Amino acid sequence: MSRVVDDNSSPKVLPYYHNQTNVNFQPSTKSLAPTLGQLLERVGDARKEETGDETPAHHAIQVGQELRPLPFVLRFSNLTYNVKVRQKVSIPGILGHPRSDPFSNGSEPGGVFSRTKTLLNDISGEARDGEIMAVLGASGSGKSTLIDALGNRIARGSLKGKITLNGEPLESRLLKVISAYVMQDDLLFPMLTVEETLMFAAEFRLPRTLSKSKKQARVQQLIDQLGLRNAAKTVIGDEGHRGVSGGERRRVSIGIDIIHDPIILFLDEPTSGLDSTSAFMVVKVLQRIAQSGSIVIMSVHQPSYRILGLLDRLIFLSRGNTVFSGPPSDLPDFFSSLGHPIPEKENRTEFALDLIRELETSPGGTKALVEFNKQWQSKKRGAPSSVIEGAPLDSRGGLSLKEAISASISRGKLVSGATNSDASHTTMVPKYANPFWKEFTTLSKRSILNSRRMPELFGIRLGVVLITSFILATIFWQLDTSPKGVQERIGFFAFAMSTTFYTCAEALPVFLQERYIFLRETSHNAYRRSSYVFSHALTSLPSLIILSLAFAIATFFSVGLDGSFFYYFCIIFASFWAGNSFVSFLSGVVSQVMIGYVIVVAILAYFLLFSGFFINRDRIPNYWIWFHYISLVKYPYEGVLRNEFADSTKCFVRGVQIFDSTPLGAVPQAMKVQILQSLSNSLGVSITPSTCLATGYDILKQQGITDLSKWNCLWITVAWGFFFRILFYLSLLLGSRNKRR
Repeated sequence: MSRVVDDNSSPKVLPYYHNQTNVNFQPSTKSLAPTLGQLLERVGDARKEETGDETPAHHAIQVGQELRPLPFVLRFSNLTYNVKVRQKVSIPGILGHPRSDPFSNGSEPGGVFSRTKTLLNDISGEARDGEIMAVLGASGSGKSTLIDALGNRIARGSLKGKITLNGEPLESRLLKVISAYVMQDDLLFPMLTVEETLMFAAEFRLPRTLSKSKKQARVQQLIDQLGLRNAAKTVIGDEGHRGVSGGERRRVSIGIDIIHDPIILFLDEPTSGLDSTSAFMVVKVLQRIAQSGSIVIMSVHQPSYRILGLLDRLIFLSRGNTVFSGPPSDLPDFFSSLGHPIPEKENRTEFALDLIRELETSPGGTKALVEFNKQWQSKKRGAPSSVIEGAPLDSRGGLSLKEAISASISRGKLVSGATNSDASHTTMVPKYANPFWKEFTTLSKRSILNSRRMPELFGIRLGVVLITSFILATIFWQLDTSPKGVQERIGFFAFAMSTTFYTCAEALPVFLQERYIFLRETSHNAYRRSSYVFSHALTSLPSLIILSLAFAIATFFSVGLDGSFFYYFCIIFASFWAGNSFVSFLSGVVSQVMIGYVIVVAILAYFLLFSGFFINRDRIPNYWIWFHYISLVKYPYEGVLRNEFADSTKCFVRGVQIFDSTPLGAVPQAMKVQILQSLSNSLGVSITPSTCLATGYDILKQQGITDLSKWNCLWITVAWGFFFRILFYLSLLLGSRNKRR
C-alpha cells in the first residue's frame, strides 16, 4: 500500500492495485477506474522528501471498484531483424587478413561486398498495462532496436516475428494513434516556454471536440504532474539561450508525448545524460503513467538501485539475444542457478551487466547464458504460479482489443475515437485528431511565435538585402541610356536577380533545425504533412514581401530604372518566393547543412550560367538548351529586361554611339561623324548623329528575349514556387517515414 496525505485532512490509505490480483475492493454503484489526470492530480508520494521527488502533494480519492482483468497485454514473439553491412575487401598478402567483427553475432554472408548482421535474434516477451518494462544491455546490445521494432519504426518486411495487442495483430495506423514514442534526444523548440510547448502539443494531439479551456486545464494538470510548475514560464533554451535544466527538459519531452494519454508509451533511454535524482524523478513519472492504465516500455543503460525498485519487468540483451527476461525479483535466483550469485549489497543490474560484458569478451561469448535463459524460461512457464490470475490470456476470457480500447476511452483516456460499438478497432480512432484547417492555424501560430522570439534571424536577412542593395545602388548610380548604360543595366539585372535567389539559402538550416521535431510529430500523426507545407509557405510570405519591398525601393530609383515599379517589385517578390520554395525542397531532401549549402550554391550558379546573360539562348548548344528553360534565374531576368526596354519609342543608340564598345570608340568625334557619313553614302540611307539606330525592342532582340511577355515571365516564376512546394511535400511524404530498412 502507498500512503498519501491530504492537504487538509488526516492521512488516508489508497490501495495499490495494478498488479495485485488478490486484493478485494469494496464494491460501488459505479465501476470507474481513475484516469491519468485524476490519478496524477490527486495521488502523491508521502516519501518525496526522502526520495527527492519534487512532484507536489496531491489529494486522495476513494477508489471503489471490483477487480477487473488487466485490459492491455502487448506480446512479441520471435522478433528477428537482420541488416546488410558492407564487408571490407582484402587482398591476401597485401592488405592482410580481414578482421573478425566481435559484434557480428549471427552474421552470415550476404554477397561479395556485404554480409548480414543480426541485430535482434528471436526476442520474445510481453508487457502489461500498469507496469514498466525496461530493456537493458551494453551499448550495441540491441536495446534501441527492440524499442524501434515494438514502436513500428522498422520497415514492414525487414522485421520477422509477431507483435500482438490483446492477442490481435497490431496494425500500424492504430499503433500511431494509441501510442507515443519519446526519442533519446530532447527535440524541442528552444524559444517556446514549457507551458507553450505543452499547449501546442495539446492543440495537435487532443481532439477539437475538447474546448480550449479543457485543453488548458489538461496542460496545467500535466505541468503539476511532471513537477514543472516553477519552470512553466521559462523558455526551453539552447546553447545560445539560457533555459530549463536537463531533467526538466526531459520531462517536457515526455509530457508532449503523453498529452493525449496514450495507451502504449515507448521511450529510448529517457534517463540518459541525467543525474541520479533527475533520472529517478523521470522514472517516477513513468510509473504513475503506467499505473493510470498505460503500457510503458523503455530502454535504460544502467539503472540505479532506486530506479530498479520502480521497474516491473526486465529484459537483458547481449548482441541481439535475450539473456534474461522477468521481474527484478528473479535476478538473484537466476544468477544463483547459473553459478554466479549476486553479492548481498551489490546492485543487481550492475552485477548482471558486468557479468554479461565479461562473458561477451570470453571465447564462448554469451551463448551459454542465452541457452540457460531459454531453459529458465521454460521452467518458469511450466510452473503453476507463473499464470497470473485475471490476466487476459488469449485462451481465457480476457478483453478483446476493441473492447479494451472502448473501455479505455470510457475511463477517460484522451484518445479521440468513435463510440460506435459496431466499429472495428481500426476505425474507432481517426488517423488525425484535428481537421486540416486546425492543424494549419496551430502550425502557423507556432511558427510566427518562434519568429517573433528570434528577430535576429530576420534582421540578418534584411541587413544582407539592404547592404547588397546599397552596394548595387552606389555602383550603378543613375545609369544613362547610352550603349554602355544599356550593358550596365543588363549586368545589374543579372546580378540583382541572382542575389535574390542566393539570399533565400537561409531557409535551408531553418528547416533542418526543425527536421527531427517534424519527424517526431508526424511519426504519430500529430498533424498532416500537407498542413505543415501550407503553413511553412504562408508564414514565409510576410518576410519575403518586406525583403522584396526593401530591395525594390533601394535600387529602382537610385539606379534610374525605367518601366513599372510595381512590376519590378512583383518580379523580385516572385524571385524570392521561387528561391525560398526551391531551397525548402532541397532541405527536405538533404539532411546536413554543409552538404545542402554546397548543392544550393552549385545549382544556383548553373541557373545563372544558363539564364541567357552570359550566352544568348540562340547560342546555347542543343544538348544544353533544356537547362536554359528550367533555370529559375531565366524568367525573372527576362521579365525585368522586358519591363525596362518595353518602350519601343525610346532610343538607346543614336548616330555615332554605334561606335561605342568597338575599337572605333577611341576615334575623335569629328572622325566618327565622317565615318558615319561615308557609311550613310554607301548604304544609301541618311544617318545623322541624331538618328535612332536601336530601340528597346532591338536590345531585347539582341539578347534573344523574344518568346515571352513580362507578365508570362512573372506567372512562370510564381508557378516555379508552387512546383517546388509540391516537391517539398513529396520529399516529406516519401523521406520522413522514420523507419529502419
